[in-house]
Amino acid sequence: AQQRAVAVHHLDTPWRPSDLEQRNGRAVRKGNLIAKEFADNKVDVIIYAVERSLDSYKFNLLHNKQLFINQLKTNTLGSRTIDEGSMDEDSGMNFSEYVAVLSGNTDLLEKARLDKKIATLESERKNFLRERDAATGKLAEIESSVSFHTDKIKEAQSDLALFEQCVERDADGQPINKLTIKGVEDYTDIKTIAARLQEIDEKARTKGEYNKIGEVYGFSIMVKTESTSKDLFDCSVNRFFVKGQE
Repeated sequence: AQQRAVAVHHLDTPWRPSDLEQRNGRAVRKGNLIAKEFADNKVDVIIYAVERSLDSYKFNLLHNKQLFINQLKTNTLGSRTIDEGSMDEDSGMNFSEYVAVLSGNTDLLEKARLDKKIATLESERKNFLRERDAATGKLAEIESSVSFHTDKIKEAQSDLALFEQCVERDADGQPINKLTIKGVEDYTDIKTIAARLQEIDEKARTKGEYNKIGEVYGFSIMVKTESTSKDLFDCSVNRFFVKGQE
């Protein structure tokens, strides 16, 4: 029967929104073959109620229960308060409109619709403010990044100009290694240079200052001793830098 249902008729009103959803679920389901083949995959849901009767009271209870359950579970309402005008758009059950119709007062129906619109606008406003603040922060971050990288480009261009001014090239146009290190006389012996750098790394203590130890292509080679703490012990680490154009 559940695979061939084309309509759901509620002859009475349950006390819980979940009961109403469960009834609808008997027909509104993926396995409904008739609805899929002959009714555009839709099922009519018809609720019977008597105007100006206790049905209005029961629908009001359903409205409040569904409202609190849905808002607390999904946190979809934009305001910080739970308002009786909010509707449950996910399940399609608009209990506040049922209450208005059953009461016979069209003003209540209009109020329910206006309250729904207000809740929607509050949610949209909250989303807009959140997105605006995020965009403002992102813009400030991008502007800062542009300024930082613009300065770095200028520094790199200045370093390139100094390099081209100081570099010496061989017959093939390749830069000739002009690495010089203090304490090393034979600049062509890479092993001697490496040993000297190793010695500086082990013995140098600059107390946080940059000390010049050599040059390469017109750029100063600097060493700096940095202090760090690891496992409650103070350690000194030497770092080597090539100083760019000031």
